Amino acid sequence: MTLFSDFISQVCTEITHNKNKPDGIYQYAVTLPPSLAAVFPPSALTGWLNAQTCWPQFYWQHRDGTETAAVCGEVCRFTHISDAQALLDTLPAQSQIRIWGLNSWQFDTPSPAQGTGGSYLFVPRAELRISGSETHFLVNIDSRRPAEETTEFLRSLVWQTEIAALNSKVISARHQPDEAGWTQLVTDAVTAITGGEMEKVVTARKTALELSAPVAPAAFMQASCDCNHHCFHYMLATGPDTAFVASPPERLYFRAGAQLYTEALAGTVANYPEDDRAEQAAQWLLADKKNVHENSVVVDDICQRLQGAVSALDVSAAAVIRLRKVQHLYRVISATLYAPRDSDCLQRLQPTAAVAGLPRSAALAFLRDNEPFDRDWYAGSGGYCSPSRSEFAVSLRCAKISGSRVDLYAGAGIVAGSDPQAEWCEIENKAAGLRTLLESDAH
Repeated sequence: MTLFSDFISQVCTEITHNKNKPDGIYQYAVTLPPSLAAVFPPSALTGWLNAQTCWPQFYWQHRDGTETAAVCGEVCRFTHISDAQALLDTLPAQSQIRIWGLNSWQFDTPSPAQGTGGSYLFVPRAELRISGSETHFLVNIDSRRPAEETTEFLRSLVWQTEIAALNSKVISARHQPDEAGWTQLVTDAVTAITGGEMEKVVTARKTALELSAPVAPAAFMQASCDCNHHCFHYMLATGPDTAFVASPPERLYFRAGAQLYTEALAGTVANYPEDDRAEQAAQWLLADKKNVHENSVVVDDICQRLQGAVSALDVSAAAVIRLRKVQHLYRVISATLYAPRDSDCLQRLQPTAAVAGLPRSAALAFLRDNEPFDRDWYAGSGGYCSPSRSEFAVSLRCAKISGSRVDLYAGAGIVAGSDPQAEWCEIENKAAGLRTLLESDAH
């Protein structure tokens, strides 16, 4: 498209002739003219990413639809949030440079599946960001590197926003654990809980799907965006057919300056297409002692973990968030940070009781001894951090894509009195949010 290539040429010229380059990493930012912004609606960004031949790539869509971003290329990468924080500390307080990516669920412990540290965080070379009615094109540049590296990269970007619909079908599915193993896992967890070893543990299942054809990660991401509303959507692609995709409803935290917002999303019931049935289920959820207790212990854990780091902590009344397949109990926790550091926020909040259990150490020990797979990125977090503003969502309702294999993950909170069969039905409903994208009833 001539309009896009002309725009890129203009950007390259301005970068080349910029004489006021600060030392280190800085950002060139421009608002797209209306003629070009009109062909970049939020739904076009997955197609734009899919057309690029540079990696890593990251896609982000906020659950309320206020912001969508597509980023690609890499200026620098970090394998731990503390290293990313070290860069943030060198940037001006109002810098718009964002570090995007994922943190594994125990990011202080390197994952064997990753073979590196517990995070994949990077400063991209290029970013398309739609915020409200404005579309911004942002270029991150390391002044210590030749300017030609940046301009050559920008000229390699192509214009294309069309993306083919998913056409891969599920050939086979293998659960780990299977239903018998799940029953034993939940039974063992309830035994440990009633024996006083812990109060709650979140057990999970991994489902390996073999597909009829490789799936394009961006197409899978767009299909989820189209179907799974009121969710965060994000994708880290490290190659043309290798990616982690998530569509979770739950925010880990949002930080604006020193203001912190986190939430407890725990307690689940099925959703129904009929509004009256869905409302009846929601009212049952608000009154059910088991689910109310499950949510309360998550709230208490978050508040305890923030002690010493915040002031003016506030907890909202319980509400219900309605998703495509399930409904959840939901409460917001807000506070003011004494020191707004994302490395501290992540280390305090992750993993939450909603994905691990309580007490954290006992729950993690139980999962380490009994859960039959490596969670990898599942139950970790995805999003971005910057000096002034950061947001991470909890990596639930997620999939790991490797060509024609897709691994799905889903978990359930186990407390005293949990029933293995009921919990199996719950994780089936949770996994269906992504699995049905590959089946005929996705819409």
